[in-house]
Order: sequence, then structure tokens, then C-alpha cells
Amino acid sequence: MAGIDITHPHSLPPAKARTAVEAVAKKLSERFDMQYSWDGDTLNFSRSGVDGAIALLPQSLHVTAKLGFLLSAMQGPIEAEIRRVLSEKF
Repeated sequence: MAGIDITHPHSLPPAKARTAVEAVAKKLSERFDMQYSWDGDTLNFSRSGVDGAIALLPQSLHVTAKLGFLLSAMQGPIEAEIRRVLSEKF
């Protein structure tokens, strides 16, 4: 299984960071039929072919994901899109 592991700095207060992550997750859920839920300060997400998490840390976000066989061929573009969205929102 291919994996994505991104740490992205942010300077948002915890509540605003959580709201921003929630907004991104909601859009992804609607667009890609992805399920997500919070476990403390970690948002876990999944859908067919991908399982991952976004951990809210005091000054950064840590995004991890395991991609299934079919999506592993798209690891580069998926990772680039995640980085783009993180730069835009944080």
C-alpha cells in the first residue's frame, strides 16, 4: 500500500484550525463519498481505496493516508492536491 505523510505548519488557534479541517473534510465527503469522524484532535477519514487521518497539532497538521492498489498509481497527484489545499486553507 502506498502512503502519504505530510506535516504542514499553521498559525491558527486550535478552534479555527479544527473548523478549517472540518470544512475541507465536508467538501471531500460530498465530492468523493468519503466518511469521516473526529477522535479527539484527529479527524479520521476513509472510503474505498483510502484510509487516513489529519492530526491537529498546536502549530502544524499531520496528514497520513494509506492508498489502495488502484489509487497508489495516483499518489503524486493526490499528494500535490493535499499540499495545495493545505497551503490555501492554512
